[in-house]
Amino acid sequence: MERLWQFVAHDRSAIAALESVHGLSPILAQLMVARGITDHEEVKQFLEFRLSDLRDPEDLPGAVQAAEVLWSAVQTGKRIWIYGDYDADGMTATAVLYRCLQTLGASPRYYVPNRLEDGYGLNGDTLAELHRKGAEVVVTVDCGISSHQAAQRASDLGLQLIITDHHTMSADLPTAAAIVHPGLPGCHPLLKNLSGAGVALKVAWALCQVASRVDQPNGSASGGKVTPAMRQFLMMAIGWAAIGTVADVVPLVGENRVLVHYGVACLKNDCGMGLQQLMRVTKLDEKARLRADDIGFTLAPRLNAAGRLGQAALAIELMVTNDPARALALAEYVHQLNVSRDSLDRKIYIAAKKELQEKHDPENDPAIVLADPSWHVGVIGIVAGRLAEKYGLPTILISLDPTGVKAGTGSCRNGGGDFDLYEALANCREYLEGFGGHRAAAGLQIRSENVAAFREVFFEFVQRQTANSCKQRPLQIDAEASLHQLTIETLHQIEKMAPFGQGNPVPVLCTCEVDLVEAKTMGSGERHLSVQVKQDNFTFRAVAFGKSDWLPALHENPGRLDIAYRPVINEFRGYKRVELQLIDWRPSSVSAGVM
Repeated sequence: MERLWQFVAHDRSAIAALESVHGLSPILAQLMVARGITDHEEVKQFLEFRLSDLRDPEDLPGAVQAAEVLWSAVQTGKRIWIYGDYDADGMTATAVLYRCLQTLGASPRYYVPNRLEDGYGLNGDTLAELHRKGAEVVVTVDCGISSHQAAQRASDLGLQLIITDHHTMSADLPTAAAIVHPGLPGCHPLLKNLSGAGVALKVAWALCQVASRVDQPNGSASGGKVTPAMRQFLMMAIGWAAIGTVADVVPLVGENRVLVHYGVACLKNDCGMGLQQLMRVTKLDEKARLRADDIGFTLAPRLNAAGRLGQAALAIELMVTNDPARALALAEYVHQLNVSRDSLDRKIYIAAKKELQEKHDPENDPAIVLADPSWHVGVIGIVAGRLAEKYGLPTILISLDPTGVKAGTGSCRNGGGDFDLYEALANCREYLEGFGGHRAAAGLQIRSENVAAFREVFFEFVQRQTANSCKQRPLQIDAEASLHQLTIETLHQIEKMAPFGQGNPVPVLCTCEVDLVEAKTMGSGERHLSVQVKQDNFTFRAVAFGKSDWLPALHENPGRLDIAYRPVINEFRGYKRVELQLIDWRPSSVSAGVM
């Protein structure tokens, strides 16, 4: 499907002011204006922030209360279990609280559901099993806010339950000794988008403050200094929380932006024995400094692969182990799990795309809903994301139970648009056994006999919500640049806008009237495209990942091209050069929209 290029309208006077007052390059000034950042104080805060800009835990409702409950449990020797989740956000959140409690002298244990057997969320039967094993206090991470029945089960069992979560919450809260959630009244605005790991970090920070307050003159439960050992732990925990933040694709604005900026530096300095080995296996240890992309494309996928293939507990062990031999073995194992995950991903993607093209009409359907009993439940989320991106449609892939006894599991992605998946699933709840998630990504449980009816109602809802939307997927162009402007110095200035991610994407530039010098496929399975483009005397390499199908059209195009891309610095053996990540192209002289 062709994409509609939409150029952001720029205020020339605002651009000139940023250039003169802040000394920004013309491209960076354009990009800041494109993001709506023109107030001089706001510009300064966006480009120059400090670790001390992280908000105190008392700004997150329930964090200090949860810390008080946990510290009391530590002092009285109660048996504490952490109830985690099987994605990278849940794993890192589990590791943060586990290591925090260990640092304070406790002997915690953790439980993480098996994605293939247990499903998502807090489970009453599992709580009963933990109680049988001696649990007295259970603290959830990245789950529990909608688990009313399970929370009541904990109360009936006499378990002291603490819920820390960030997922969509209902008006009624579950029963618990403490609830920590950025959606609660009184939360500081900068903390509204915290991930599960970000919430866990705040609780751990508050717990360290509470544990240290005996040394404070006024005995304050917040705002006080912590011991050197606790500070060392917290710096490592910031790195772990950065992984969860990037992996869960929460907006990198406010607190999250500061957290990830300093988190990648913390990962480089001290990330724990296991992650250090994982970075060695993936060669991230060879990089002078890490970026958010290194989390998003290297670390997070490997942790997620463990969860997708039912081995989340091993990924958590990787993060918290202090055994060098075990750390190396786990790092290599998790790395290989990602290789297996990638193979499954490709097979399901090919099968899903074939079924979509043969039995459905993605050019005219408002959404994609596919189901199959042979699809691995741990991988369908990745494939749903790829299809949603390819076709620009809300996409649901469902792994059905081959026996038909259990409900199937579905993964939902909105393709990066404004469509609210959670609202859509709520509208179709009568056909579902359960659902949860966010606006952009969600999960569901459904029986095979309800799939057809669900698809029809879901399509109708999407059709109503997107009736006035343009069928073409928009591509926002932040600024136009000539190839000669793409210097290392300019890209270093653009890097000041990092960390990039959801809510603060890598800027998209375009260059018009370039000549195609060369185009060829590359990579495993020849899935990617490598091109050389030239403008005047400047030639650049551009790579289009997963776009080898563009090759015939590029060769057939008779004239010059307009290209849309993300500029990056490629570092190899100490040598730096600017390269382009090609997003889209079109023959020159095609009209474009203006935002």
